[in-house]
Order: sequence, then structure tokens, then C-alpha cells
Amino acid sequence: MENLQRKKKNPKQQKQLPLNPNWAQLQQKLNSSGSRHSRPSNDSSSETQISVLGKRKERPSSVSDESLPNPLAPTNDDSSLTDVIAMDCEMVGIGQGNKSALGRVTLVNQWGNVIYDEFVRPIERVVDFRTRISGIRPQHLRKAKDFPTVQKKVAELIKGRVLVGHALSNDLKALLLTHPKKDLRDTSEYQPFLNRERRRKALRHLAAEFLGAKIQNGEHCSIEDARAAMLLYQKNRKEWEKNMKDQRRLKLKQKKRKKKKKQKEGDALQVKSAATLHSNGCSL
Repeated sequence: MENLQRKKKNPKQQKQLPLNPNWAQLQQKLNSSGSRHSRPSNDSSSETQISVLGKRKERPSSVSDESLPNPLAPTNDDSSLTDVIAMDCEMVGIGQGNKSALGRVTLVNQWGNVIYDEFVRPIERVVDFRTRISGIRPQHLRKAKDFPTVQKKVAELIKGRVLVGHALSNDLKALLLTHPKKDLRDTSEYQPFLNRERRRKALRHLAAEFLGAKIQNGEHCSIEDARAAMLLYQKNRKEWEKNMKDQRRLKLKQKKRKKKKKQKEGDALQVKSAATLHSNGCSL
């Protein structure tokens, strides 16, 4: 009895039966796999160090666009009226929505500072605010200035000044204004800005290509667009003005040539008519 009790108290001392071969094989696989999985845990600290170091190295290359300086930011805070100003307009839909009317107009000076920025209440009822492009919403026009007031103010500001912009003919048409062609600097028509087929490029493409600026990614901003047009002009001002002078000289020469040609033709006609009269007089 005592021996039986001892055996029960110490089961380890009992004789173990041989394991089933399949079970022994499975147990061996489990042990080996456990040892493999346990290895990475010992080196986890080294792996975390490597990953942290890796992230530190990647930080400079993954700089967000927000941290980069804005190439369109004004160079100073001078908001005075300069001899060169840039203009941009945003349109809304009237009539059946396919007719455009002025919804906002912005003027900036040569440094990119805003000198005039107003939402405009069209004469006709707005049926399409075109918010997806114009950025204009109903609340913007509730307290907006009426069209005649804005038109008069813009006319005063641009008078006698060089006007810069992109597709200025559309903006002037919306304002029902004209401006001397010699004082227009349109970035959509400047020859170096045209593509290989001599077609116009969009302002956002010119800004990306020549200024490294991203604009019009969604709703347009007339302040941003006016600044982009002004900066495009300023960066090419010397060559642009030289081209303008060359064009004026060429036109002046062409006018003189036409005038001389007309004078020669007139003189020849007078000589011919005089000769005709003389021959008729002789025959009589």
C-alpha cells in the first residue's frame, strides 16, 4: 500500500509509455517552429533601431508641400497702386446657365499685393454659381457690390496703366471695358509661353512650368491667378518689353511703307490722267 501511495505522489517516477511515432513527429515540428519564432524576439530591439533610423533618413525627402515657401507670395506688404497691375475675374452663369457674367474681380500690384478685390452682383439673376471652378457661393453675392459700381472702379484703376492677365479679352468683355492694346500683357498670347503648335497653354500649366507653383487644383482663386500672371510677367519683363518695342517698330515701318506705296500709286495715277488729258487735247 505504501509503495502504491508513493507511486501516486511521485507520478514522474512512473515508467512512461513510448509515444506514438506520429505524435512524436508533430511534437518535434512544434518545438522546432517555436525556436524559429523565438529568434526574432531576441533581436526585436535591433530591428526597431533599424526601422527608427530608416524613418529618420526618410524625413528630409518626404517634406510636405505645405512646409515649402509659396512662390506666389508677395515680396513685400506695399499695397500701393503701381504702373503695372494684374487682373483676374471669376464668372457665374446667367440666363440658362450657359451665359457668363462677372462674379468676382481682383487686381494686384506689381508685387502681388491686392489693391482691389470684390464680389459682383450681376444685373441678371444667377442660375449657376459654378462653385466648383469659380469658388463663388450664394452668400458671397448677398452683400456684393452691383456691377456698375465695380465696373467704374476697375476702369479708374486700370486707366493709363499696363494691364497683365491671362486671356484678358474674356475679363474685359465681362467688365464691358476696353483697354489700349499697347498696354496689354496677356500671358496666354506671349509667344514664349505658347506650345509647339503655337497654341495657348492654361495658366495652371504656365505656373507649374515657369514658377513651380500649383494653382487651380479645384476651385479657382482670382487673387492667386492674378499673382501668377503678374509673376510670369515680372520674370520675363525685360524680354517681353523688348518684343513689344520691336513689334511697334515693325508696325510703324509697315505703315510707312504702305503710305509711300499709296503716294507712288497716287502720283502714277495723276501722271497717267494728265497724260490722257494731254493726248485728248492734242487730238482735238
